[in-house]
Amino acid sequence: MEITDFSKGMDMESDKASLEDLMAILSHYVHNHDKNINKLQREKVISIIQDYIQDIKETSDNFCNADIVELSEPSEQYNIFQQFFNVPFPTPKQPKFTFIDLFAGIGGFRIAMQNIGGECVFSSEWDKLAQKTYFNNFGDYPFGDITKESTKKFVPNNFDVLCAGFPCQAFSIAGYRKGFEDTRGTLFFDVAEIIKSKKPKVVFLENVKNLYTHDNGNTFKVIKTTLEDLGYHVFHRIMSPAEYANIPQNRERIFIVCFNKESVPNYEDFTFPDKVALNKTIHDCIDNSVCDKKYIYTEKMSHYAELLENIISKDSIYQWRRRYVRENKSGLCPTLTANMGTGGHNVPLILTDYGIRKLTPKECLNFQGFPAEYYFPESNAMSANYKQAGNSVAVPLIEKVCKEIWKILK
Repeated sequence: MEITDFSKGMDMESDKASLEDLMAILSHYVHNHDKNINKLQREKVISIIQDYIQDIKETSDNFCNADIVELSEPSEQYNIFQQFFNVPFPTPKQPKFTFIDLFAGIGGFRIAMQNIGGECVFSSEWDKLAQKTYFNNFGDYPFGDITKESTKKFVPNNFDVLCAGFPCQAFSIAGYRKGFEDTRGTLFFDVAEIIKSKKPKVVFLENVKNLYTHDNGNTFKVIKTTLEDLGYHVFHRIMSPAEYANIPQNRERIFIVCFNKESVPNYEDFTFPDKVALNKTIHDCIDNSVCDKKYIYTEKMSHYAELLENIISKDSIYQWRRRYVRENKSGLCPTLTANMGTGGHNVPLILTDYGIRKLTPKECLNFQGFPAEYYFPESNAMSANYKQAGNSVAVPLIEKVCKEIWKILK
């Protein structure tokens, strides 16, 4: 399924809305019609559906606005917009709670939340290729840049959990104890603004572990103080999927879980998950049948001789560090990054029966704990797939934290 399947019939000139914007409005409405949809979104959806039906349904002249709104009936939705529902990871049929997915990437948070019964009622991601991957797997097309008011106005009023793996920008004035005002000019400010406005029961944030020590600890201090000033109790812990989720990747991240003290009185009972034994090895994530030449290194590469000399074990993952080869002797996959697979120095390398090669994008998803059913659209460039996998989260670890959150909410 590709987004272009839905481009027919959409009036791209109306309100100068992009195809991505229209897709986000329509897909969110179709999935959340029974929620408190605002008037603006409802009117926009009616217009989109009219255009859609006009193009693909010969009977479109028989529809009036009232009839079109009736398309929100599940049976009608499935007939006309079945591609929104024929996806690997549909919304749970009987959800236990609701959440929004900010800086959604390709949906690592969403898989984890849905696995324990969560229903996503809003998603946002600025990267257009990541939006497409997200849509193909969930049937929801994320809204765009969350820093824009045109996106924020579609955030619903009532939801239980706000999830955000927000990018860590440098806080230029961090540490001056100005609380909420200290975060202006950063992406965290946009998250904080939504928290202040919507007051969800829980805020669940994930970031690189260096967030905790950035600017001598001032950045984290500002974030924590901001959340506390907004009425939240803040829990945090640095964890790795290798220690906490039986995933053989060295990926330390800081997890921040915040409870609204007014609406969640038992917040003090929350605990992070315990460590677990690591039983999986890199071989559980590697596909030894891969022999595609696009992944295999050859003598044509300038540093091939160094690779050949140093990459000698099939039980390790290696990295080319600009001038030398580094073996990860821990038996783990090194931290996956967005620039892997593009010729940068963070490309993970392995030795197989077919030679020295880099990990495939699918193997990278395996090291992030994504389900086997998850897939990248065929139209994606390989570099985009690597970037998306590297920017994502370790799903099983996110899910373990989600389970602890649900223990408090249920």
